[in-house]
Amino acid sequence: MVNFRYLGNSGLKISEITYGNWLTHGSQVENDVATQCVHAALDAGITSFDTADVYANTRAEQVLGDALKGQRRESVEVFTKVYWPTGPGGPNDSGLSRKHILESINGSLRRLGTDYVDLYQAHRFDVETPLEETMQAFADVVRQGKALYIGVSEWTADQLRAGHALAKELGVQLISSQPQYSMLWRVIEGEVVPASRELGVSQIVWSPIAQGVLTGKYVPGQPLPEGSRATDPKGGANMISRFMRDDVLTRIQNLKPVADELGLTMAQLAVAWVLQNENVAAALVGASRPEQVAENVKASGVTIPAELMAKIDEVLGDIVERDPARTAETTPKRRPS
Repeated sequence: MVNFRYLGNSGLKISEITYGNWLTHGSQVENDVATQCVHAALDAGITSFDTADVYANTRAEQVLGDALKGQRRESVEVFTKVYWPTGPGGPNDSGLSRKHILESINGSLRRLGTDYVDLYQAHRFDVETPLEETMQAFADVVRQGKALYIGVSEWTADQLRAGHALAKELGVQLISSQPQYSMLWRVIEGEVVPASRELGVSQIVWSPIAQGVLTGKYVPGQPLPEGSRATDPKGGANMISRFMRDDVLTRIQNLKPVADELGLTMAQLAVAWVLQNENVAAALVGASRPEQVAENVKASGVTIPAELMAKIDEVLGDIVERDPARTAETTPKRRPS
């Protein structure tokens, strides 16, 4: 079963494997499978579920809400996010203005079929809205009882410090950061993690398996597996193109003996690896098939000995991306429309 960790400097416990409900197409077939995956997550002991209003242009929240119907609300933790465009794309249909935040939380609650979310997250930093306005709106959402805690996603260390200071002044708890993090992508280790430790903020990390690359299914010189993300332009082929070089794929194949020594699959090793970082509260794991959920849960509670952690570093060598400046690159230069 799944282990639990405190989220930031709060009393809230979440499952260290958190189910990420990211729908790409929002088709009926995909909705049915997504529902099966949510039920498989519940069966495996996962209690924490992460989504966002932008996923499949609001349909992912609807699917998650439907899939959780009948569950005792107090027994699950539901997270969602706000920032990216939703609706018809009007001038106030994106960003972190007071107007967009207060309208978006109401829409999210309606679709999720709940009175409150456990965690409401700023999906990116909004350069066009004063941070004071954003944090005041989040504080009001908390005071209205529509969210219990607040978090951010892909904010830099400086943005996190500024947001956390304002939240503290306003008497609300900013307790989480949701960045990309994996064996291959360690850009948060230099600045975001040290700042978070200092502030009492945890990471809920996305893409711990590097969009499937760390499963080892992509073999150098071999055709891409049919139906895989690398073949799907709508499902993230562009996102993983940076990892699809032969030198990267060869080194990933060389991790197999480490996984074998621990009795883990390559995917389980990748998830267990991010959970060795004490500042990580949870690894976000999605699934395209229900059985994948049960497999990923086996990474919970695994301790990777120091010598094998060192071996992983040795195998991957200089293909690992560590530049902290890469986090700042995720802040949109202007509000999207």
